[in-house]
Amino acid sequence: MSEATLTDAAAEQIQSAQAWHAIQRVVLPNQNQMDTAALYVDTGSAVGVQVNTTDGSTSTQSNVTSLAAPGQELHVEDFRSRRSTSVRPGERVSFGTYFNAFPASYWRRWTTVRNVRLSIETRGAGGISVYKSNARGSLQHVETKRVSDAATSTFDLSLEPFGDGGWYWFDLVAGSTPLVLNHAEWLAPGESPAPGKITLEITTLNKPDFCANNLSILAENVDVLENVQEVLIVDQGTKKVADEANFASISAALEGKLRIIDQANLGGSGGFARGMYEAVENGSDYALLLDDDVVMEPESITRLLAFADHCKTPTIVGGHMFDLYNRTVLHTFGEIVNPYRFQPDQPVAEQTLGHDFMRSNLRHTPWLHRRIDVDYNGWWMCLIPTQVIREIGLSLPVFIKWDDAEYGLRAKKAGYPTVSMPGSAVWHVSWIDKDDMVGWQAYFHTRNRMIAALIHSPYERGGRVIRESGYSDVKHLVSMQYYTARGRVMAMRDVLRGPDQLHAILATKLPEIRALSKGHSDAQLKPNPDDFPAPKMDKPPRHGQGFKAPSYTTLVPWAVKTIARQLSKPVASESKERPQAFVAHQDNKWWRMSQYDSAIVSNAEGTGASWYRRDPQQLRALLAEAGRLNAEILRKWPQLREQYRASLDDITSFESWKKTFDQHSGEGK
Repeated sequence: MSEATLTDAAAEQIQSAQAWHAIQRVVLPNQNQMDTAALYVDTGSAVGVQVNTTDGSTSTQSNVTSLAAPGQELHVEDFRSRRSTSVRPGERVSFGTYFNAFPASYWRRWTTVRNVRLSIETRGAGGISVYKSNARGSLQHVETKRVSDAATSTFDLSLEPFGDGGWYWFDLVAGSTPLVLNHAEWLAPGESPAPGKITLEITTLNKPDFCANNLSILAENVDVLENVQEVLIVDQGTKKVADEANFASISAALEGKLRIIDQANLGGSGGFARGMYEAVENGSDYALLLDDDVVMEPESITRLLAFADHCKTPTIVGGHMFDLYNRTVLHTFGEIVNPYRFQPDQPVAEQTLGHDFMRSNLRHTPWLHRRIDVDYNGWWMCLIPTQVIREIGLSLPVFIKWDDAEYGLRAKKAGYPTVSMPGSAVWHVSWIDKDDMVGWQAYFHTRNRMIAALIHSPYERGGRVIRESGYSDVKHLVSMQYYTARGRVMAMRDVLRGPDQLHAILATKLPEIRALSKGHSDAQLKPNPDDFPAPKMDKPPRHGQGFKAPSYTTLVPWAVKTIARQLSKPVASESKERPQAFVAHQDNKWWRMSQYDSAIVSNAEGTGASWYRRDPQQLRALLAEAGRLNAEILRKWPQLREQYRASLDDITSFESWKKTFDQHSGEGK
């Protein structure tokens, strides 16, 4: 035991502890997931942030990513199992990684645990070195032990120094022969609390292959299902999970824990509300909500449960989201809702959206060592205590978008925190690979953001919400995205209609929105570029410079000039018959699209393209209507706020949701 690591009181507590229980196990990737190996193990030495030893400041240069020692290859062929790996002679392997470092500051802040024990079983000769970090990202050596033959090494460690951030981890260094890690885990003192029971719920819509794959992952990792009372699939599609070829064998492997509920398409909020409802009804302690189009790390289930069981107060505990197509890229380490803009935001300025652990792993990235406190966690993976559900109700009936953020804010107001827990995650399609803000989804983004702001904004008129709504209307309209703009107009009308109709339109609004697409060419997707006439630009860009975004100082006069031109200038007949350009999705920017009369634009998925055509008549009508509705919502904000806040308990209640479920669902196969 290192005297520098533990206080006398902590050491005495550990000495008197008669038992220890596991709270986190070291885990390695499956053989078919080796592109994620950098999230589990690291190689070479690490250099932390350089700190001025007088005032604690850091220099700009020291914050530049440090690289691991050159020439250290990661040997994935040395992984022996999900728990065991071999270190080659003379090499160093570090477990200071996303999935295997111990997030000490999170356990220190949110749980009753104050000391942990690291237990490591090895075979062979070499060394085990334990390290920790602080909130600045400074790396500190704790203790090193030599090992030989078969050995179990333990390190007793205090969580007291981790008030603002920091992690524990260990490195293995092999001697002249290989050093094998058989097993390693982090333990807490005392008997394990009675583990809570989980209802694991997946909401799915026509993604039976994804859903069946996640059920297979669960079936292959039965140890993580020990405390899962029920695996519930809320199937809202026409392509049923139960019709998958391997469904019978998966169901058998899950040993009676699988249940399917067939339900009309009530969106994510309808599916997740059903999962919450059923978790309370069947007596579970937690509802674990999962998206259907994810690939899970099954160890996350065990970690989320262990953390939640040790929390000082009932706590919503969520997992992170990695990019399904670039699997070492993290979407975000944690999010808050900016109260003035009422948009998702990063709580710490140094945070990076889309951080790639392959380029800069945990030990080399200072900002990852600061604890990130959040307002909510995305429902791609989120564990919610049923005590919270019973007190604050179910999801808002808003189909998709903002249901998870609003629920986190509602829970926070009731005294229940949310933690985005490092080391627990799924892989999910990135937002940049989806047309998330245009098309039919624009209705839900617009309406639900305003509803959430009406319920939770601390500002008298919602801060910047209405102003930014107006900006968005103009951007979509000058970009010839008339279908999107019409959906936004419909959304604002429904905001003004109040909260009482939200349940009634839950199953009908999406078909209504999609029916509008028939009259808009920007919503008509065709799979091949050859399905459109060949592009021809009648007038080349000025001086061959192409299109440039306006600067901040020139934005207003530029926008006025652009709108005036689009309203007054007739559309050339040639542009009605053939597009002026083919625009790739990543170039589909409002300031660029506003300069065309006609263009073919590809979608984010790469599966097709649509023909955008400038229409001054549509622009004039939609611009006027959007402006009128924004102004009316702003004027009526105090009254609308009172309506939505007064109705919140009712529209999220078990009784209201049960009526909706009864109307739109039947037991599955």
